[in-house]
Amino acid sequence: MTKSTLGVIFGNRDFFPDHLVSEARRDILQLFAEMDIRPVMVGEQETKLGSVETYEHAKICAELFKKHRDEIDGVLVVLPNFGDEKGVADTIKLSGLNVPILVQAYPDDLEAFNVERRRDAFCGKISVCNNLRQYGFPFSLTSLHTIRPLTDSFRADLEKFLGVCRVVKGLRNARLGAIGARPGAFNTVRYSEKLLQASGLSVTTLDLSEVLGWAARLSDDDSRVKEKLEEIGAYARHDSVPSQAMIRMAKLGVVIGDWMASQDLQASALQCWTSIQKNYGVNVCTLMSMMSDRLMPSACEVDITGVVSMYALQLASGTPGALVDWNNNYGEDPNRCVFFHCGNWAKSFIPDIEIKTAPILGTTLGEENTYGAMAGRAQAGPATFARVSTDDAFGMIRAYMGEGELTDDPLDTFGHRAVIHVPDLQGLLKYICNNGFEHHVAMTMGSVADVLAEAFDTYLGWDVYRHPNGG
Repeated sequence: MTKSTLGVIFGNRDFFPDHLVSEARRDILQLFAEMDIRPVMVGEQETKLGSVETYEHAKICAELFKKHRDEIDGVLVVLPNFGDEKGVADTIKLSGLNVPILVQAYPDDLEAFNVERRRDAFCGKISVCNNLRQYGFPFSLTSLHTIRPLTDSFRADLEKFLGVCRVVKGLRNARLGAIGARPGAFNTVRYSEKLLQASGLSVTTLDLSEVLGWAARLSDDDSRVKEKLEEIGAYARHDSVPSQAMIRMAKLGVVIGDWMASQDLQASALQCWTSIQKNYGVNVCTLMSMMSDRLMPSACEVDITGVVSMYALQLASGTPGALVDWNNNYGEDPNRCVFFHCGNWAKSFIPDIEIKTAPILGTTLGEENTYGAMAGRAQAGPATFARVSTDDAFGMIRAYMGEGELTDDPLDTFGHRAVIHVPDLQGLLKYICNNGFEHHVAMTMGSVADVLAEAFDTYLGWDVYRHPNGG
């Protein structure tokens, strides 16, 4: 994961003890070193102890932030004492930064309410947040109103904030590739490019005929085809896959990779059925799985908002996302269900991953035309699910997210599959149906739902439901 850079503003107010600022500076530098965060902060000689107390200080700090604008992922506001609320807001305004902001305030010590140690940051934080709101800057808060930096609680707050910064920065600059037309029967994967663009996400399209034409012009002994063939062979077991199907996949992999590199794309969504099978004779699940495993998420059925969901989860967790179907009930258990797809989940989800066919598609297309699908059971563990959707009728982007547990419960079927336990699953499914969300959802391992909720709601301005806590 790329090292994060945070701009730091130390608030100060002249009639509070200055030495509290110096103590806070030492705390933050120690914490950043432990968490491998690069700080951008005013030097102790440039302003009074490196703090922001006056408008002149704000201008100095803002100029520093401007110089590092392309590097700064977020801003941490540190209040060792009451701080100067205007100084904090003016700094951000003058810097021109449009990044997440986290406001921290030190607690007072009951045994140190004397003039030498009194902070009043409890009160000052409210004033700083009031000014940030007046200036129109969204911001994040710590889990406790006042908290010392060198605590587990604040470390968790900062880890979450770094995840929020990654999601916001990544999505605001995302370039996505849509390869082919959506399957004709899948109205569910329709989306608005314009609504996505309004949040900074760009979509570049490519006709599937061009992909197939480029692939057809590659010879079997092309060096890049051979290299991709070796890569596919090393990625997963493929004992039952004919060599010609492997070569076809390799050619597609070369073509798709070249196009994505030429367009500077971070993620893709492919027309995975039925034109590929009918006109080229393979599934592209393996290639999508490999891209997702390399943190270049790829969604099937040209589900662009599905791959946005995958990418957001990847940015939050630092691990691959996968596109799944809310597919089956699990017996009579109301809080368990089956996640399923033909097989494009990243290898990191599946210990026993294998290249196979797609039996369901094979019933109508001929199973010999579906090599490239994958099979395997996802490993057990905590998981986060999320879905982004463009609600064209209301001119907005909506999203839901939540957390569950992938289980070891028995499941005898094919493809990529998992059993997930979700608290109040029935309530979630009612929400999905009543609000017109898609049957696809994205997942990643770990617990990052709160990161997405904060990033989507506070900074991207999307309509958010955080299951099961409301939103």
